[in-house]
Amino acid sequence: MRAVVARSREAGIELADVAYPHAAENDVVVRVHAAGFTPGELDWPGTWTDRAGRDRTPSVPGHEVAGVVAELGYGTTGLEVGERVFGITDWCRDGTLAEYVAVEARNLATLSPEVDYVTAAAMPISGLTAWQGLFTHGGLEAGQTVLVHGAAGGVGSLAVQLAREVGARVIGTGRGAHRRAVLDLGAESFVDLERDQLEDVGQVDVVFDVLGGDLLNRSAALVRPGGALVSIAEPPTVQPKDGRAVFFVVEPDRPGLVELELRLRDGRLRPLLGETYALEDAPAAFEPGTRGHGKPIIRVVDAHQTGGDAK
Repeated sequence: MRAVVARSREAGIELADVAYPHAAENDVVVRVHAAGFTPGELDWPGTWTDRAGRDRTPSVPGHEVAGVVAELGYGTTGLEVGERVFGITDWCRDGTLAEYVAVEARNLATLSPEVDYVTAAAMPISGLTAWQGLFTHGGLEAGQTVLVHGAAGGVGSLAVQLAREVGARVIGTGRGAHRRAVLDLGAESFVDLERDQLEDVGQVDVVFDVLGGDLLNRSAALVRPGGALVSIAEPPTVQPKDGRAVFFVVEPDRPGLVELELRLRDGRLRPLLGETYALEDAPAAFEPGTRGHGKPIIRVVDAHQTGGDAK
């Protein structure tokens, strides 16, 4: 099969022919229709080494998938061959920028026909990160106030929508050019980080940060007693007074994927989509300056290959 392969940090990535994946116990093999990736993956240790620190190249990047179950591993239950699925793959296994990928069944959820593959492939990492940051780690509830840094980005835009849906008051931050977009997503107000004073926001119950640095440290003072400062950028070095500081890395979560898919299906949630590339163009999509705003997606299967079912 064809896949995007990372051979070394010096050589970068290329399209190559690789072996069809093996479905281990409790795995499924997914025929990939669309795949999401993070441009910074080439800097992640898991791209190059396994959990024991051993070299695992050549490796396949990409950790978000939407496609169809092609094969079940021994003992796999809960999914069927031919079923539409989407989900997230293990950081230290070959990923989704390929025609087929082996995934632990527990890391996948059923995908309704109403949700197209490209949209679904943009959701697992960003959506689960927003969900876990707000609710699992932040404990956000209806009636509370959340400050979302980077509210126009892939994770931040989903966090705004999810927080608004549960009845929280949302304040978004970012560049001034993104004010209208963030307000349209459901934020009550917007802070231009280049012009406005962050401290004028006042006290909030949760700060959800994707940017880190000085902004993260300054945000600790905004957290109410009992509240939470949650970051995916770096561990907070300043502890909120009478509050919690949390740094986390997103984890696979089938129940969370199910919740996200329900919201995609009925239009309550929409990811910020960027450029869509063919598999053969994926290596170029990693190059700086080639991507616009939004989540880049690799489309592996086109409609003419599936009789029209490339939705």
